[in-house]
Amino acid sequence: MIRTLFALTMALFVAACATPAPQIGPDGKPIPQLYVIDERDTADIQFRVLDGVNALRSASGAGQVRLSSELNAAAATHSRDMSVQNRPWHFGSDGSSPLDRAARVGFTGTLLGENISESYESELETLSAWMEQPDTRNVILDPRATDLGFAWFQEPNGKIWWTMVVGAGNAAGLPAT
Repeated sequence: MIRTLFALTMALFVAACATPAPQIGPDGKPIPQLYVIDERDTADIQFRVLDGVNALRSASGAGQVRLSSELNAAAATHSRDMSVQNRPWHFGSDGSSPLDRAARVGFTGTLLGENISESYESELETLSAWMEQPDTRNVILDPRATDLGFAWFQEPNGKIWWTMVVGAGNAAGLPAT
């Protein structure tokens, strides 16, 4: 009896963990699912991106980067501002550049680059798309990089504005983790 109950419990557990098959559209491709981000997901998302970036950097022979609270703030500000402007570009509605935004939040290192995206995709899908383009891949894999900022703004309709900022040599002088 106990074995049967245990087997039934395990079968229900496994069934609950099964991933449903994606729905297929008329073009034969999976229908995109809305990726909804909850505010409580911030740290998880940032650390998934950090882990992904560091894995990519390690594979290319580059050193590890660490999350920078200053660059996270610069990225968050720009993501929201791109939404307000309704266009993905590197200049703020006030004319600010990535360098200006990094300085405003107190980043004292050297800003090396900024990647941006407007999508409905997850952070790892966005990172993958950035790796497919030479200019955005070069920002991620810049061997001088030590600091990373990553943030987003999600509109009520689900559109996500992603911003990654990469820098080197912040005055904190903390080792990369």
